[in-house]
Amino acid sequence: MPSAAPPQDAALPVPAIAPDFRASAGPFPILERVGVDMAEQRALSMREAIELALSNNKDIEVARQNVRAAEFDLRGARGVYDPRFTTNSYYERTETPTASFLSGSSSGAVTQSGLFSTSSVQGLAPKFGGGYRADFTSNRVQTDSLFAALNPQYPTALTFSYTQPVLRGRGFDQNRRLIEIAKKNLSLTDAQFRQRAVETITNVQRSYWDLVFALRNLQIQRDAVRDARTQLEHNRRLVAEGMLAPIDVVAAEAQVSGFEQSVYSALDDVGRAENALKNLIAENREAPVWSASLIPTDSVDLAPPSVSLTDAMQAALKGRPELRSSDVAREINEIEQRFAREQSKPQVDLVASYGLVGLAGSLNTSGAVNPLTASSAALREQINRVTNAVNLLSPGTPPLPLLPDPPAQSLPGDLPFRNTTAEAQLGRSLVERERIRTQREQLEQLIQVDVRNALQFVRTAESRLRAAASARTSSEQQYASEQRKLDSGQSTVFLVLERQTALTNARGNELRAQTELNKAIAELQRATGNALEENRVELRLR
Repeated sequence: MPSAAPPQDAALPVPAIAPDFRASAGPFPILERVGVDMAEQRALSMREAIELALSNNKDIEVARQNVRAAEFDLRGARGVYDPRFTTNSYYERTETPTASFLSGSSSGAVTQSGLFSTSSVQGLAPKFGGGYRADFTSNRVQTDSLFAALNPQYPTALTFSYTQPVLRGRGFDQNRRLIEIAKKNLSLTDAQFRQRAVETITNVQRSYWDLVFALRNLQIQRDAVRDARTQLEHNRRLVAEGMLAPIDVVAAEAQVSGFEQSVYSALDDVGRAENALKNLIAENREAPVWSASLIPTDSVDLAPPSVSLTDAMQAALKGRPELRSSDVAREINEIEQRFAREQSKPQVDLVASYGLVGLAGSLNTSGAVNPLTASSAALREQINRVTNAVNLLSPGTPPLPLLPDPPAQSLPGDLPFRNTTAEAQLGRSLVERERIRTQREQLEQLIQVDVRNALQFVRTAESRLRAAASARTSSEQQYASEQRKLDSGQSTVFLVLERQTALTNARGNELRAQTELNKAIAELQRATGNALEENRVELRLR
């Protein structure tokens, strides 16, 4: 059987929290922040904070480096058209044994030695996809063959050739594709750099106004402690005059302690807000700004911009960096489509060549006569006659083969009339185009939501500020009235302290509404894509 549930009033064995703690008498800790020299105060405007963030922020520096890397990528892609010069020189000596009297050797081996040197210049034309090549060969050959008319001999050759695609590769090729994509990637990184700059400016504005709120809220809490202490002294005088009971002094003392706790909570908020802003503007962790006390100098803007939803959307569609990134993706896809269409064409090249051949050397004075001085066909016939005679003289040995007639040149048996791979690549690029188009529509819809929310945020913050200011004015009047009633014996200390707490909260609400309005304005600038223009920021790469 399951055990019975414990009764609701059963005491749980939870240990007490610091049962023996007693607050020690003495002054409260001073209002200072860790690692901050309160004597070193630094005035900081919004524009200066934005400039420091754009100069020192690590995200911005990474974006700058990405742009510079894209510039080098483009430079490297254009380097494919640089002419290339190659040269090769070597010495070679060969000794070939021979078994035929036609070898031109009287010692059973032909020895040949020489210096060989080849040089070439080749490259690609930046237009029409052509390629050129120039080769120069210069050799020195020495041989002991009896058939050599020149010994040593110096053969040289100079050859020019140019290959021009007629169909595939003439209008667009792989090299031009890579260059165009590198250009678009440079535009893409530039758009990403601008987007990162806009995000940094918005983050600086938020952190700046958060620090303004934290510092002013700290002052509000300190003023509340001051007013509570004044009320405490006033209550003590009334107790001494017999107009209040001593317990009313205890209530005022509890009010002072409560406001003092709020002071240190507000001090903690100041430290967090200040560190967040310093993290955006400091160059590194050793920067002097970390030890300074930042004092914002810009006052809150209580007049929100008057802009309609239509104008805001037009500005967003024109200025948002995300849309520029989408445009670059579409342009890269168009490059891929163009290349895929070009690759689907058949490969037909026009090749033009021109060569010069020279030969120099010293006459061979060995006295031997070369019997093989006929044309190639007559020479082949003479060799075959000699071969037949040798075969007749050696009937018991395998016959020597005759030299065959040279084969006729023919085209290959298969000519591909379709390029399935290129057609598939073209189809994929077309699908990618539709995907980019769909993502663009989705992005524009998200931007519309972003703009609508930002406009609503501005209008709501403006209304909240108006209401908070009215509530603060009413709380001031109620607190002053309740104090007068207490002095005339028509109110209680409880009501006076309650009005005092309400006044402190109303001042804090008004301050928060002012800060939220300025953060809403910064958010609207980001949503409409004109944060750079509104803050007069011009981006340049260092």
